Amino acid sequence: MMTTCSAPQCAAASRVSGLCWAHYHRLRRYGDPLAGRTPDGEPERYLREVVLTYEGDECLTWPYGRSGNGYGKLRVNGRKHIVSRLACEHVHGPAPTPEHEAAHSCGKGHLACVTKGHLSWKTAAANQADRLIHGTHCRGESSGRARLTEPEVRQIIALKGIKPIQEIAAQLGVSRRHVRNIHDKKRWAWLWDEAAA
Repeated sequence: MMTTCSAPQCAAASRVSGLCWAHYHRLRRYGDPLAGRTPDGEPERYLREVVLTYEGDECLTWPYGRSGNGYGKLRVNGRKHIVSRLACEHVHGPAPTPEHEAAHSCGKGHLACVTKGHLSWKTAAANQADRLIHGTHCRGESSGRARLTEPEVRQIIALKGIKPIQEIAAQLGVSRRHVRNIHDKKRWAWLWDEAAA
């Protein structure tokens, strides 16, 4: 016969030491089966009473759940929301179009900044341009997938039309396709603009 969890107001099945899995894991992690859980309604209260009333200029970091890319998230009426978007709507009204994003002037949205004074509606292209200014855009050597350094790419650009692609590729230890993508401006395109200037 299955018994229920001994934690208050929990109707889940008892699995270990009289507790359900969730309460058992909290007991092991925090030493208390009721610790570590955000009380119902607490994130919404924090949004209302702290985020939307905060007038400072320092980044206010969302202390609750975050999305996979670091943005503060909140569930309201069963729907997930990005907190910075809710704060931007509060200050600036609804987004002009569904494509507009809540952009952070501080460049720290990925660190869960929810300061309403840092937010404005921008298109995806304008928001990406801001990422370049803030240094939060992963391109070139800052990308974890980069196989080449900027000097090596500049060398590939300089050798276009001078050496065959297969020779350039062998010299730098990359594929011919990689060199061709750089020559066709499909990779590292901003370095072509710098070379032309």
